[in-house]
Amino acid sequence: MTRPEVLDLGGRWRAAPSDPKLRLAFPSPELDDDGWDELVVPGHWRSHPAFADSDGPVLYRRRAELAAPEGDDRAWLVLDGLFYHGDVWLDGRYLGDTEGYFVPHAFEVTECARSSSEHLIGVEVECSPESDLTAKRNVTGVFQHWDCLDPDWNPGGIWRSLRFERTGPVRLRNLRVLCSAADARAATVKLHAELDSDGMRVVRLRTSLATVEEVVDHTLATGANFLDWTLTVPEPELWWPRALGAQPLHTLRVEVDVDGRTSHSVERRVGLRTVTWDDWVLSVNGERLFLKGANQGPTRMALGDASADEVRGDVTLAVEAGLDLVRLHAHISRPELYEAADEQGLLVWQDLPLQWGYARSVRGRAEIQARAAVDLLGHHPSIALWCAHNEPMPIDVDLGQTVSRREAFRQLIRFTMKQELPNWNRSVLDRHVSRALEEVDGTRRVLPHSGALPRPGSGGTDSHLYFGWYYGDERTFPAALRVMPRLARFVSEFGAQAVPDDASFCEPDRWPDLDWKRLGRAHNLQKARFDRYVPPADHATFEDWRDATQAYQARVVKHHVETLRRLKYRPTGGFCLFAFGDGHPGVTWAVLDHRRTPKAGFHALVQACRSVIVVAERLPPAVAPGASIALDVHVVSDLRAPLLGAVVEARLSWPGGEHQWRFGGEVPADECVRVGTLQWVTPEAPGPLVLDLTLTAGDVAATNRYETVVSAPS
Repeated sequence: MTRPEVLDLGGRWRAAPSDPKLRLAFPSPELDDDGWDELVVPGHWRSHPAFADSDGPVLYRRRAELAAPEGDDRAWLVLDGLFYHGDVWLDGRYLGDTEGYFVPHAFEVTECARSSSEHLIGVEVECSPESDLTAKRNVTGVFQHWDCLDPDWNPGGIWRSLRFERTGPVRLRNLRVLCSAADARAATVKLHAELDSDGMRVVRLRTSLATVEEVVDHTLATGANFLDWTLTVPEPELWWPRALGAQPLHTLRVEVDVDGRTSHSVERRVGLRTVTWDDWVLSVNGERLFLKGANQGPTRMALGDASADEVRGDVTLAVEAGLDLVRLHAHISRPELYEAADEQGLLVWQDLPLQWGYARSVRGRAEIQARAAVDLLGHHPSIALWCAHNEPMPIDVDLGQTVSRREAFRQLIRFTMKQELPNWNRSVLDRHVSRALEEVDGTRRVLPHSGALPRPGSGGTDSHLYFGWYYGDERTFPAALRVMPRLARFVSEFGAQAVPDDASFCEPDRWPDLDWKRLGRAHNLQKARFDRYVPPADHATFEDWRDATQAYQARVVKHHVETLRRLKYRPTGGFCLFAFGDGHPGVTWAVLDHRRTPKAGFHALVQACRSVIVVAERLPPAVAPGASIALDVHVVSDLRAPLLGAVVEARLSWPGGEHQWRFGGEVPADECVRVGTLQWVTPEAPGPLVLDLTLTAGDVAATNRYETVVSAPS
């Protein structure tokens, strides 16, 4: 039996900036590259001091030895990811080009491998900066246009692994695996493969999964052959999100046998489950689940440089925070993240790397990359839906800049018009890309776009509601949802910026004269928003202001999440906080900084996302003596069994006095229930007024606290 041989080509490569003359010479093995710098592959060229300010293109070279293929074996050069365009040579011969930072490519190099055992690999990588951010040409999503990364960063490079592979005469060039249905009786897995054959021949295709193995003979033509088939697994072990059950995973193996020996084989780790959506309520294997989630950008801005533990660690932190869902915001991440999500039962909302405005020339390439995303990731049970495009409006404005009230109003009008009026991105690009996703994956929901305001006659989509940051007061959030309930179906972005504990990049010693312009440009700080909600001028020290920003963020997180959980299934199917962890040193909406040190907002998120919470309507910011107050109290339970004999106690305290209430009863499984109303007349006692809530039900306990002040008589 012949097994594929793999020669990893990672490590140190020679590299030089590309120019017209060197570009012609660099593929030649005779070129002397001793004076070139060295770059680590996988990685990004800006991680090396010699290329720290380079926008490319960059020429990469490496020499390697490869044993000649025997008999009818074939040799391949496989690249898992070039950021963003690539041209590839071997021994001075041009192999072809690549596009798409996450898209794998394979080039046959059998002829070169037979002619010599020593080889020179040459790759020119280009990731051109976007000259017009309203009409971008690279499908790179947040990596080249986002307000949570450095806008001057260039992600270019050989950022994923590459290698030589040896196969028999037939190679499985591509394998798409989708679990189309699963219940206790059977699971159905759909497979689509491209088989590359060196000639007309009969092959035996062997597919195994769990307890099932199927063997079928096929006649192949020379070149590309496309096959579709299904596999049925009886009485499967079902994969569940972590809140609903266990996460059994199975190895699916597809082998191509030629003349009694294995020519090539491919494996995928799969989970057997089915996902369905009723409007914005998700069910997995028939069990509905309220989704508590957060947006997550790249683990690190230089994603190729992140360790596997760092990438996997974001999943572990999300699970520990009580989240059910992570939205991979306008990017596709590394394999380690998806593997960890599968293993830990964290669901994934997968955006394609499309954000804001794109040129018309992008459409065809975006469709190709959408299909490639399904081929690459479709086997992961954790992925619950695809989203083609985040906020499909041509945006090129600094939303944090200080402007006059008149200009701020003009910006709001322009933004609203871009939302409401038809535009090429939303009306054409998104329609084609979402259709491409639907054509290759009918097992998941596909969103054409995220964050588009509802237009007359349309149901809208998920909502991005930045009350207390881009507009209004954070306290107006519940009232806005009462006025327009459809905005509450799924709120996929909300939050406020906060300064992290590790803020040395802010140069705190300069307080109060920070370099606000630099912090806004390179570190995302939106000074105009802080001036409105947490004014730096109100604080004597940087540390006081930093703590105040974190307290404000925590307040927004706590009360927005509690509001949405009180609306559980009526009509809210879930939420995604913006955002979870930073990818570089910044002042952003993330509740974890770039070192994953928690801000106060993280602790608020953990408390608000506990499986059982007891909540009250919010106290006013201040109350007058003698004012009549009535607040409803709710218990929200995500548990799959009812809480029997639950007792809720409420204690209202002020200097010199208190009121107490007590309620009892049953809390149904997976429900939000109103347990009672607290009514009182505010005492004549200026000072703090504190409401403490306690829930007990067997071994389940929850607490909550709300604070305000009683104003002094005028």
